[in-house]
Amino acid sequence: QVQLVESGGGLVQPGGSLRLSCTASGSIFSIDAMGWYRQAPGKQRELVALIHNGGSTNYADSVKDRFTISRDNAKNTVYLQMNSLKPEDTAVYYCNALIKVYYSTPYRDYWGQGAQVTVSS
Repeated sequence: QVQLVESGGGLVQPGGSLRLSCTASGSIFSIDAMGWYRQAPGKQRELVALIHNGGSTNYADSVKDRFTISRDNAKNTVYLQMNSLKPEDTAVYYCNALIKVYYSTPYRDYWGQGAQVTVSS
């Protein structure tokens, strides 16, 4: 059984910073891409940032130059450093990982429980 546990959400003023963390645990053979998605009230879930096993990254245009995704493969952990936060960044942030639980099984998606990020004065 695989679990993704997130931490680091909260309330911050516009212009402030937050750092999200997500650790995968359980029966894990290997992890491919890890990423962060977010969903604001009344909107669809959208990709925020993605980091591949080799370290290459992708960002949504709305967060480029403000957010930084990184990972620690030894700890099965992905981070999202969020700077210069704006009210429109308010959402529930979900961690995602492509995980293989056994060498012969395919990679599949796993999700964290979600972390609320609220940007407000």
